[in-house]
Amino acid sequence: MQKSVRYNEGHALYLACLARKEGTKRGLLSKKTAEASRWHEKWFALYQNVLFYFEGEQSGRPAGMYLLEGCSCERAPAPPRAGAGPGGSRDALDKQYYFTVLFGHEGQKPLELRCEEEQDGKEWMEAIHQASYADILIEREVLMQKYIHLVQIVETEKVAANQLRHQLEDQDTEIERLKSEIIALNKTKERMRPYQSNQEDEDPDIKKIKKVQSFMRGWLCRRKWKTIVQDYICSPHAESMRKRNQIVFTMVEAESEYVHQLCILVNGFLRPLRMAASSKKPPISHDDVSSIFLNSETIMFLHEIFHQGLKARIANWPTLILADLFDILLPMLNIYQEFVRNHQYSLQVLANCKQNRDFDKLLKQYEANPACEGRMLETFLTYPMFQIPRYIITLHELLAHTPHEHVERKSLEFAKSKLEELSRVMHDEVSDTENIRKNLAIERMIVEGCDILLDTSQTFIRQGSLIQVPSVERGKLSKVRLGSLSLKKEGERQCFLFTKHFLICTRSSGGKLHLLKTGGVLSLIECTLIEEPDASEDDSKGSGHMFGHLDFKIVVEPPNAAPFTVVLLAPSRQEKAAWTSDISQCVDNIRCNGLMTIVYEENSKVTVPHMIKSDARLHKDDTDICFSKTLNSCKVPQIRYASVERLLERLTDLRFLSIDFLNTFLHTYRIFTTAAVVLAKLSDIYKRPFTSIPVRSLELFFATSQNNRGEHLVDGKSPRLCRKFSSPPPLAVSRTSSPVRARKLSLTSPLNSRIGALDLTTSSASSSPTATHSPAASPPPHTGKVPLDLSRGPSSPEQSPGSVEEHADNPRVDLCNKLKRSIQKAVLESAPMDRAGVESSPTSDATELSPCRSPSTPQHLRCRQPVGQMADNSHCSVSPASAFAIATAAAGHGSPPGFNNTERTCDKEFIIRRTATNRVLNVLRHWVSKHAQDFELNNELKMNVLNLLEEVLRDPDLLPQERKATANILRALSQDDQDDIHLKLEDIIQLMDCPKAECFETLSAMELAEQITLLDHIVFRSIPYEEFLGQGWMKLDKNERTPYIMKTSQHFNEMSNLVASQIMNYADVSSRANAIEKWVAVADICRCLHDYNGVLEITSALNRSAIYRLKKTWAKVSKQTKALMDKLQKTVSSEGRFKNLRETLKNCNPPAVPYLGMYLTDLAFIEEGTPNFTEEGLVNFSKMRMISHIIREIRQFQQTCYRIDHQPKVTQYLLDKALIIDEDTLYELSLKIEPRLPA
Repeated sequence: MQKSVRYNEGHALYLACLARKEGTKRGLLSKKTAEASRWHEKWFALYQNVLFYFEGEQSGRPAGMYLLEGCSCERAPAPPRAGAGPGGSRDALDKQYYFTVLFGHEGQKPLELRCEEEQDGKEWMEAIHQASYADILIEREVLMQKYIHLVQIVETEKVAANQLRHQLEDQDTEIERLKSEIIALNKTKERMRPYQSNQEDEDPDIKKIKKVQSFMRGWLCRRKWKTIVQDYICSPHAESMRKRNQIVFTMVEAESEYVHQLCILVNGFLRPLRMAASSKKPPISHDDVSSIFLNSETIMFLHEIFHQGLKARIANWPTLILADLFDILLPMLNIYQEFVRNHQYSLQVLANCKQNRDFDKLLKQYEANPACEGRMLETFLTYPMFQIPRYIITLHELLAHTPHEHVERKSLEFAKSKLEELSRVMHDEVSDTENIRKNLAIERMIVEGCDILLDTSQTFIRQGSLIQVPSVERGKLSKVRLGSLSLKKEGERQCFLFTKHFLICTRSSGGKLHLLKTGGVLSLIECTLIEEPDASEDDSKGSGHMFGHLDFKIVVEPPNAAPFTVVLLAPSRQEKAAWTSDISQCVDNIRCNGLMTIVYEENSKVTVPHMIKSDARLHKDDTDICFSKTLNSCKVPQIRYASVERLLERLTDLRFLSIDFLNTFLHTYRIFTTAAVVLAKLSDIYKRPFTSIPVRSLELFFATSQNNRGEHLVDGKSPRLCRKFSSPPPLAVSRTSSPVRARKLSLTSPLNSRIGALDLTTSSASSSPTATHSPAASPPPHTGKVPLDLSRGPSSPEQSPGSVEEHADNPRVDLCNKLKRSIQKAVLESAPMDRAGVESSPTSDATELSPCRSPSTPQHLRCRQPVGQMADNSHCSVSPASAFAIATAAAGHGSPPGFNNTERTCDKEFIIRRTATNRVLNVLRHWVSKHAQDFELNNELKMNVLNLLEEVLRDPDLLPQERKATANILRALSQDDQDDIHLKLEDIIQLMDCPKAECFETLSAMELAEQITLLDHIVFRSIPYEEFLGQGWMKLDKNERTPYIMKTSQHFNEMSNLVASQIMNYADVSSRANAIEKWVAVADICRCLHDYNGVLEITSALNRSAIYRLKKTWAKVSKQTKALMDKLQKTVSSEGRFKNLRETLKNCNPPAVPYLGMYLTDLAFIEEGTPNFTEEGLVNFSKMRMISHIIREIRQFQQTCYRIDHQPKVTQYLLDKALIIDEDTLYELSLKIEPRLPA
């Protein structure tokens, strides 16, 4: 039956006209309207299967039409007439003929009609019945059934005929076989006739001997075959095949379980939430559903197909061919990239949606499904993350037991290589977005927001709590004491260091961050770090003793505001050394990148500088190195795999040193090399820089155009070694530590000015020591102003500004004055300035320029204005060697004895030696300040470093800042750890001879929580970071390899056992309930103290079977305590890889004690998923980077200590092993207290 008809008005009018003329039936009928008692007379015309009705017989346009196909027509009784008139009118109504047309379409009302005469009504009913084609439809259905029946008969006959045909063929084959057997038997019978006649005549003994021989031959044959089979069963090949088959069976089981998990995820969560999102009051939007589940449904369909293929292969066992299945699967596994890339975002969206009560309630209903087995949605969303590594491990095991001559060996190797390549791509994408997600997480925590964190080039370095000293006025520190509580409380700041900025925030009670209104965001390009503020003024005298040498300054000189100073206090010297080394390295990287960028012409939109592109060893894969697509903080591609030699080469590359590479290398170097090798490389760099540094690195360090010394000076342009200052950032070269005051050389230019050429290359006109330029010789005045700041005048008395004539007798000072005047004149002659500025130039020269007292400035670094150069020239040409000379010239303070400046004028070797010395000192500074344990445990290494530093100090050409840096490293390395006044667990145990032992009832919950936190932190901070390498805690000799990790685990178990034992010591129910409530209160105080390890110690004890089964005891516990218990358990739950605990740690201020098992799980997953070395023997540096990130987070919590006083009476109770009951005894005691109920 046709369900719909398309027509237009023309068609309808045409059919109505035909119906009026040639209709099957025409006449007047009464049609019932929508009102139940109203009838209207219409003129109806039936044409084929269309019924038209008109207002009258003469009407040309139909009032309506009905399609009668599939309808039914039946007579209807006359409707009752309420309040009918006289009997005559009632009889007339009863004589009318009523019938109803019922339509097959849903929702279409029946058509009620009536006519005056019964005969006419019957004719109308017959005509409508014929127009409905009902008989034809019934006949069609009957014919269709007959057709289907005949088709089935034909198919059956075809099958039977085919079977008979096969039977005939088989019988013909059998007949031929029997015929051939008969012929063979006849021939054998004919041959055996003479033998049988002779056999009848044989001796009976001979027959017995032959029978015995036949038996022995059969026995020997069976024994031989049995030996062959047994030998094969015990052979390595058979053992390998059995293991291979077992791996395949395990893979099928794992795939079946994985498909089951995906089905639960899709059918139990995704599809119901989609339906909920379509409801009238949706608890979640469709966009959020898509963001949470991503393409998990597509992943499920793919693995269902793969699982069916695996089951089909198992059906053909023992022939197991799997390579073709992986060939089909591999092209489709790219869908995992989207899931892995957005997995973290999906969990964040889910966490945000859970804030909605309706959604959270609905989700708990779904999670209560028995199929989920108590698992949360986050758990199911995590399963696809591990599938690709699981395939790689399975194929690796499969290949280990697959012979080299096996038919699918090559296919499996290809599949494994493709999966590893896909895993690397996914890892790169995750690593690329990991830093962005970290920045966005911090940005969301800041209430005011922070736009600089939206910059993808910002790399997170470290975070922690520092104390900011109150206002600094006129360079004088306000007199405060480090021990004052107000300073600790009001001055505590949460600080975040990035590669380009330093954020200072305060944290509210709710965990949100607020940027400081003044100095909250510090741009590192504008900062100068002073690590050891000197007491040069009376009011600040002794500040180092006041703060215990824990303070450091950051001098900020913004271009459009007054300079100010931020003074911060670190919790310990070790923490201060870590902060200052990281800040100085970030500042050095920014300024080194600025200097190197000037050398090359670069489009500002290009991500990788031209200097890096020009060295293929920095970005092109080779046999001994492989790069990823992610860039580090120096805009250099990160290393994925590399040999040890290439890693050491990157560590000592003079052009840059990425802070993230340095941290990763120092954390993980012992996995692939030794400390002696690293120190030997640093020693070679210092002693023989030209032979130890790659030639290409030296070439690019001294990169300059061959035509830069003559030809390009004519037109003022260079094709490669120039840079257009269209929108230049302020270029600054400064030192990070100064004994008096930090100084800064900056070449700044406003956007609306044009700066002339600044040529620092070698030339005959400028190489003469007497070639000076007077600043008074200035070009004609112009209309615009150019603020120029070449150097900031020193504030110390020995560096007070003075005229050049005062220092004429000092050749070093005279040389530096000439250099700075030459630089200023070159810029002044090319920059437009007004007349007033020109008139004041001699005065400003006398007051602004200070003697640059650097012994390392070569004489050839002169600034001059070439002949014919115009004032609108906007190019600058600087070589890295010249830039380094300017940097050292601006930072010098004194001339060491025996140094002759005139001998170092044009010496490239001198510049390389100074740069190599700076690099060696920089690496040693990070090594000694952040990894002091390396030298405490290895006395030989410590002595070698001391010898190297003493050799550096004996260098007659050593610059003052290098000399001070060397002395600081020596001081940190040679002095005993005097500031380490922290308690150790061994010291506490030795103090446990208190005459009076406290009991649980006399100790308050606050005392217990504080001392538990103190003990947990003492045990946690004692773990050296090298124990986190190599999964030593999972080896057989774990007690020797990781004694401190095992001690932490033992302490956790003993504390948990103590809690359970203390509860079970009480015989009555009320006392046990009170003990549970007190321990829950202790756990809540531990949570407030950020001791989440202590929270887990107590909650795990309360969840032990011996405690958990005490129903009568738990019935006495208050509802508030149970609710608090649930809250604590949710905080430290392992669901979603400790998602809640990680979020809590992110929002809390140190000090804190995290649960160590969370980090050990992460490290174990990294260790098992990826090897340390590739098949080519290269170091897997991507894995080292992931391990380093986890270790850095652990050490962040280790370095911030609690300010809790030790109470021996409480720790004596907590560490008393005599109170601990073993697990079996606990359960027996639990059964004795509350026996099992009878079944």
